[in-house]
Amino acid sequence: MENALDNPNTVPKSKKSMKKQKTTWKHKQDYDGNDETQGKKPKVDGEQDWPFRKKKVALLLVYSGKGYLGMQRNPGFRTIESELFDALLKAGVVRPDHIEEPRSKMSFQRAARTDKGVSAAGQVVSFKMFVDVEDAVGKINSHLPAQIHVLGIKRTTKTFDCKNSCTARTYTYLTPSFAFAPMNETVCESYRITKDVLTHLQDILNCFCGTHNFHNFTSGKKSGDASAQRYIMEFKVGDPFIRDDIEYVKLTVKGQSFMLHQIRKMTGIAMAICRSFVNMDILKKSWGADKVDIPKAPGLGLVLDQLHYNAYNKKFGTDGMHEAIEWSQYKEEIEEFKENFIYSTIFQTEKEEKSMMKWLGTLHLHHFDYITGHLYNTLPLVEAKNNLKEPCNNGPQTVEPDEKKQKTNANLNLGDESSAILEKTERSIDTSLSTDKGS
Repeated sequence: MENALDNPNTVPKSKKSMKKQKTTWKHKQDYDGNDETQGKKPKVDGEQDWPFRKKKVALLLVYSGKGYLGMQRNPGFRTIESELFDALLKAGVVRPDHIEEPRSKMSFQRAARTDKGVSAAGQVVSFKMFVDVEDAVGKINSHLPAQIHVLGIKRTTKTFDCKNSCTARTYTYLTPSFAFAPMNETVCESYRITKDVLTHLQDILNCFCGTHNFHNFTSGKKSGDASAQRYIMEFKVGDPFIRDDIEYVKLTVKGQSFMLHQIRKMTGIAMAICRSFVNMDILKKSWGADKVDIPKAPGLGLVLDQLHYNAYNKKFGTDGMHEAIEWSQYKEEIEEFKENFIYSTIFQTEKEEKSMMKWLGTLHLHHFDYITGHLYNTLPLVEAKNNLKEPCNNGPQTVEPDEKKQKTNANLNLGDESSAILEKTERSIDTSLSTDKGS
């Protein structure tokens, strides 16, 4: 009788024998020959053996964003991820070919993007790495600059995605309190915010809570875009404090997710309302279908403070096989890093570069409402620019109307770019007013 293994066309009598026949025949094909490596992937010369197990993990890290063009890797530019990938490779926890295609080869994902110069006191990335490498955290940190630091590595489920599994994100924004000074007060480093202004500011921030259409608070979004709907859980201002003779306040905002520039624009419009450049009605209008010009506050004071994984931790954090993604065990280490690398950088940079003072010098250029245009209350906004003083040795001062007129064209040393924009805008205002009067 002809052997079924010698003739694959022979019909077996049962499914079980069919399965056995196919398996045996496959093995016969794989190993029928003199080449011992037949059926195996050839090894490239110099390729390293990787005997370790590769598992999905969450890596917790903190960093100061100064000098970096954001979090996401961008070939040819200095980013946080480019530094991290280089350190992972040198530490031996990933393969070189995985770094070339991190998304497809090791399921790499970041929980949140940060823009140029923005820092993080609680960032998370998830990916597959060799978990048997001894002292992986220490080895990775040894190849990172001091302003980027890995806190820990935690085993996760196979399907864990640090971005999609994140239930909420908390950001903070540190700013000199003079950014909220009323329009008729002199803005300088000795300004001290009052309780009334703090109360007014908190009332403004409360308006952001809930679900709104934030299409005007980012770029590339239309009013009908469903992805522009975002849920804000809380938005609070903390008590003022003084550092290097400048008073600061910290804003803390928590939401499900945020779009590009959203927090900086939320902060910018809050400053404009506090300074009386526009009233609170602009918020309701900005959430509607109309296009609204929203100023974007400087990125210096923005910090990704914490990522929340409540749903994941509740389901897997106590199953005995995986760890909860939370920060309590690193609290002291985080606070020390904040003080030494994040807050100190913000305070020093603000003192030296005066980014907020310069930005306030351009705030009057925003007309906010595209429908009414720049004629809306524009001249008082131009005059408000002249209340910016640096240096200033006195507290808040009220500038008399006659004095404001004399200072309308004052040189405030806010930079050539700001001065050029101001001159162009003032000429546009004069032309528009003349046309309006003659009609």
